[in-house]
Amino acid sequence: MTNPYLAAAEREKLERVQVGIAGAGGLGSNVAMHLVRAGVKRLTICDFDTVSESNLNRQFFFRDQVGMKKVEALRDNLLRIEPDLKLQIDDRHLDVEGVRALYADCDILVEALDVAETKAVFYNAFLGDKRPVVGASGLAGFGRSNAIRLKKLGNLYLAGDGEASVSDTLAPQSARVGIAAAMEANTVLALVLGREI
Repeated sequence: MTNPYLAAAEREKLERVQVGIAGAGGLGSNVAMHLVRAGVKRLTICDFDTVSESNLNRQFFFRDQVGMKKVEALRDNLLRIEPDLKLQIDDRHLDVEGVRALYADCDILVEALDVAETKAVFYNAFLGDKRPVVGASGLAGFGRSNAIRLKKLGNLYLAGDGEASVSDTLAPQSARVGIAAAMEANTVLALVLGREI
């Protein structure tokens, strides 16, 4: 798929960039989908989880994929958009020893993780790095769309309201998760194309 709305030089930048995505759930699966639709062709995606029925309210998966490894189901869905992708998928927990090696060749990193300890591993590995890191925090529930903003902290671009964490009374919902995922993807695209963030 060639994005007809971009100049040849812009398409070439998007096709050359290697984007690393940590997590293939509500944020990661949708970030990957947006990037591929825009013309990004090189992705490294890691997630250890499987698709469950409870994921279908917000993640880029389908009912017939319940039980599949998320990275494998996401690979299949992305290849339906663009068969000429160069995907590296990894089905494992991110740990201190492996995280830097897994994303060593990536130009931009996207944090799309659920678990606080794993987020800490990722951020400890890459904050202060010369590469941009795009993450999210505070995106559960409904409404308050204008509260979701992008903040820059060093090499980190953080999307979200910074408050609405997932809890027993505040569930992740497609619309707000989608806003944050689109904001993460849009930030990656702006960085690659040299556009205003």
